[in-house]
Amino acid sequence: MDHEVWRAGDVLMTSNFKLLSATALGMVAACATVPIYGDPAVSVSATAQTEPVGTANEDAADDPAIWRNKSDPAASLIVATDKKAGLYVYDLEGNVRSFLRAGLLNNVDLITLDDGMVLVAASDRGDPVNAKILLASLDTTTGTLSEITRVDAGQGEAYGFCMGETLEDGSVTMYSPIKDGRIALNIVKRDADGWSSETNTFASVPTQPEGCVFDPRTRSLYVGEEVAGIWRFDVDTGEGDLVAAVDNKTLVADVEGLALAPEGKDGGYLVASSQGDNAYAVYALPDMKAVGRFRIGESAVGSAEETDGIELALGDFGPAYPNGLFVAQDGDNRPEAQNFKMVSWQSILEAVKRGE
Repeated sequence: MDHEVWRAGDVLMTSNFKLLSATALGMVAACATVPIYGDPAVSVSATAQTEPVGTANEDAADDPAIWRNKSDPAASLIVATDKKAGLYVYDLEGNVRSFLRAGLLNNVDLITLDDGMVLVAASDRGDPVNAKILLASLDTTTGTLSEITRVDAGQGEAYGFCMGETLEDGSVTMYSPIKDGRIALNIVKRDADGWSSETNTFASVPTQPEGCVFDPRTRSLYVGEEVAGIWRFDVDTGEGDLVAAVDNKTLVADVEGLALAPEGKDGGYLVASSQGDNAYAVYALPDMKAVGRFRIGESAVGSAEETDGIELALGDFGPAYPNGLFVAQDGDNRPEAQNFKMVSWQSILEAVKRGE
């Protein structure tokens, strides 16, 4: 969501009034004049934070992606957007490894191709009429990004974005939630002539979507409709259902970033940024049962509020993150510019289970 943050007393609010719960059909809800708070949420502490993005005094930091270094987990990298300027690469200490000046980028994701190339892609909002996707390669040794090209992503303003899967012919599926509610499927190909994309609209939601995440196990695409909740689409048929509605208990609008922690053939968890009350909702897969909520509370590196994008990657990331790494955008990192907070997934799960 595009927003400006301000404080009334000790309560974090936004310049946009909080929206009441949407119906299961995703109709836009009425506005409220007071903040809405969901069910109680347990508090977890961030272990580290990134250096602030370069754009100060604006809503700029937005969405992270994680590359895990299998041979040296502590040397893993985070790629994240300054949506006014480009892409940062951070190490797990939060230090800037590099910056790619690339313009108005919103959401970012990455995938390792069969030839070992780490392909980074981000939604490009530079043209509000014709959506595009920035493609870049990540040099995991130097921590630098090199822009490859920009490909078409369909008509409308680019907004959300997430990677799908690598197909047999080497092409990559990518999903672009467009601001008007359409969900574009982009098949991005590389050949001797360079990179190209084939685009079609395979689904839509009634109002503005943003966050999305693909589950290759069940071939499901989860999409957040900001005022209504979380949709799950079958990527082969385009059929979808609202599987977690904004209810002002587990989930408070705006629904922002989505992330997966897969377990087994269809289990694990889906995490959503419940931006309206500065919390994160955790759902058990495959039935999307709400299992708890958490916040990133005050610690040596600060708390996190007004979170847009999130990312979660399982596995060993070193002693601080033995079973997985959760990264969340912090929309109020004053007096510094916005940044990203890093939390142990193990500590989140333990806290949520204690709070059940």
